[in-house]
Amino acid sequence: MNSTRFYHGWVKDDELTSFSVRLKETDLFIRTESDLTGVALLGLKEVRRIIEDYIDGHSSFLTSLKPLPNDPESPQIIQSMYKAGQIACVGPMASVAGAISEYVGKKLLEYSREVIVENGGDIFLTTNTERRIGIYAGKSRFTNSFYLQIDPQNTPLGICTSSGTVGPSLSFGNADAAIVVAKSSALADALATRLGNMVKEEEDIPQAIESMKGLSGLNGMIVIKDNKMGINGDLKLIPRSNS
Repeated sequence: MNSTRFYHGWVKDDELTSFSVRLKETDLFIRTESDLTGVALLGLKEVRRIIEDYIDGHSSFLTSLKPLPNDPESPQIIQSMYKAGQIACVGPMASVAGAISEYVGKKLLEYSREVIVENGGDIFLTTNTERRIGIYAGKSRFTNSFYLQIDPQNTPLGICTSSGTVGPSLSFGNADAAIVVAKSSALADALATRLGNMVKEEEDIPQAIESMKGLSGLNGMIVIKDNKMGINGDLKLIPRSNS
């Protein structure tokens, strides 16, 4: 989970309408085929109410840094967060920003064929055309050096970033950027947290990537620490100079 606002302007999509919705700690930057501010705000209010109401009766859901067993009686979004935490071996709230992006994004898909919802660097994306997303990694030389290309046939998907050096997100590592692309945004968020936690030095990158290979729902990952980068999975990187 990462609350830095570095993705604004880093997704190439000039033909879409951009707008923001905010509620308490959540600040969403959204791009759709038309201005759907009202729909997005209703979705955001709904998803925050669901999560907050559940936390009121289940305090460990908020505080645990380890996976918790699923609650089959809980709302679907809560179950998706439990599952993401179990796959990533982190607490369920490590997936909250991605889960909120995905929930609001799916609401918007009822009104727009293309949807990009960014919640502090955690993205839900559905597109009908190729999209390129810039990568920010603080002072690393890889910042602003390439795009992550997303092909429409691979969406919807989640693209989430964790960092131990940029922004106030909780990370036990020192990665400048730990980026995960996954089938769901909740899962991508939880896996990005795990990936970032494991990288304290450049030398940690190969082992961190190796430990996550083959996890269910994971499409690919990028991790950057200082001037070293590791990449694995079904990802396309395009040098920014070629754009």
